[in-house]
Amino acid sequence: MRIGWLHKLVNKWPGKNTFGMYRFLPIFFVLGASLEFSMINWRVGEVNFYNTFKKRQAHDIVEDKIKKYSSL
Repeated sequence: MRIGWLHKLVNKWPGKNTFGMYRFLPIFFVLGASLEFSMINWRVGEVNFYNTFKKRQAHDIVEDKIKKYSSL
């Protein structure tokens, strides 16, 4: 059984009586924080996720303004 070891691991995780299913919440919090940290700090060349996102957002705003004023 492949699921047997996973079931054993889940049952051995501490806090079952106190927190119930929310005992796994810190794991997902740490995973989310590490993903956010990597998106901010890891660079490929001169670009990271937020630089790309900001450029795309500025491009979309300019396109919307061009469409708005060209239709007048």
